[in-house]
Amino acid sequence: MIVAFSIAPATADETGGVTEAVAAAVRVVRESGLPHETNAMFTNVEGEWDEVMAVVKQCVDVVAAVSPRVSLVLKADIRSGRTGELTGKVDRLEQALRAAGEG
Repeated sequence: MIVAFSIAPATADETGGVTEAVAAAVRVVRESGLPHETNAMFTNVEGEWDEVMAVVKQCVDVVAAVSPRVSLVLKADIRSGRTGELTGKVDRLEQALRAAGEG
């Protein structure tokens, strides 16, 4: 499965930023050893249900350590028996665009 999630404390630091709390969550993802990528809006993680959800829970826990309220947006693509889809899905899209003369 692939999970795309965005997490942030409901209360910002003294500058109005949430970067430090989000960085702590991304650190959890990176240390998990699961395939992942982070972009401007979401972090994507690929793995089995229990291991991915355990990482998301750990992320919530580290953000909750600095804020009594946490915002979590999560979207999951659950497809049994597939691996490498973090890049595989994008590769197939790019291939389709090239075949249509758009890539």
